[in-house]
Amino acid sequence: MTSRRTARDWARPASAAQPVIDVLLPTSGRLPELAVVLAGLAAQDDPVFRLTISDQSDDHGMAEAPAVQAMLRVLAAQGREVRVLQHLPRRGIAEHRAFLLAQATAPFVLFLDDDVWPEPGLLATLHTAIEDLGCGVVGAAQQGLSFLDDERPHEQAPFAAWTDGVQPERLRKDSPGTERWTLHNAANLTHIAASTDLPDAGWLPYRVAWLAGCVLYRREALEAVGGFEFWRDLPASVGGEDVAAQWKVMERFGGAGVLPSGAVHLESPTSIPDRSVDAAHAVFAHEATG
Repeated sequence: MTSRRTARDWARPASAAQPVIDVLLPTSGRLPELAVVLAGLAAQDDPVFRLTISDQSDDHGMAEAPAVQAMLRVLAAQGREVRVLQHLPRRGIAEHRAFLLAQATAPFVLFLDDDVWPEPGLLATLHTAIEDLGCGVVGAAQQGLSFLDDERPHEQAPFAAWTDGVQPERLRKDSPGTERWTLHNAANLTHIAASTDLPDAGWLPYRVAWLAGCVLYRREALEAVGGFEFWRDLPASVGGEDVAAQWKVMERFGGAGVLPSGAVHLESPTSIPDRSVDAAHAVFAHEATG
C-alpha cells in the first residue's frame, strides 16, 4: 500500500494525509520543463508529500498550459495536496526560496528545481537517507545525460563515501573539500555509480561540496540556521544561495549526497541569467574581516 492513489481510486473522495515532505518548486516561464518535472513527481509512491509551486512568470501562462494542468490534475487525483502560488515582484532566487520555505509545515522540505526530473522512488530514497543518517540535508545531484559518453575520471577523483556516519563539516570557498564540486559536473555521478558496489540499501552517502536541483532538508535544521533570510541583505542578482544555506546546515547538522542520483537535469537554458552576486561569498564575507 502506497500513498499514491492509482487510477481505480481517482474518482473517489480522497482523505487528506499529513505530508511528510513539502516539495517546494520555484518556477518562472518554463512550462514544458515544468510539465516534465510534475510527471516525475506523479511517479513517486512514498512518503506522503504536498506540492507547492511558486510562479514568478510575467504572465499567467501556467493556467493555459495543458500539459502542466494535466499533471496537476493527476497529482490531485492521486491524493496529493497541490498549491500554485503567484509570487511577484521578483526579488531574486534567495527571496523566492525564503518565500517557499515560509509556506512549509512538514518535517522535511524538498527544494526541487523546475528543470530537474526525479526518477521514480527518488523521494523515498532521500527520505530514508536523511532519516537513517540523522543529518540536516541530503540531495540527489542533477545529472546531464547528454554526457553519458563523456567520462571524466579527473573530475570524479574527489569522490569519498561517508563510511562511519555523517558528521558536521565546515566548508568555505577556500576549504579542503570544496574541490568535490566537480563530482556533480556532466554525468560524473552516473559513471561513479556504475563502478561502485552499492550496499544492500541500494544507496550510498558521500561527501559533497554542495548540492543543487534536488535537495532535501530537515526543516527544523534549515530554519535553525536562518533558512534563506539572508536574502534581505543581498541584491536580487544573486546566485549560490543554496550553497550558503547548505554550508550553514552542514556545519551544525551534517549533510550528504546520495549515490546513485536519480535526478536528471533537463539541460535547458537558465531562467536566472544574472547571478553576478555570489551569495556564499557575501554571506560569509564578515568572517574574513571580523
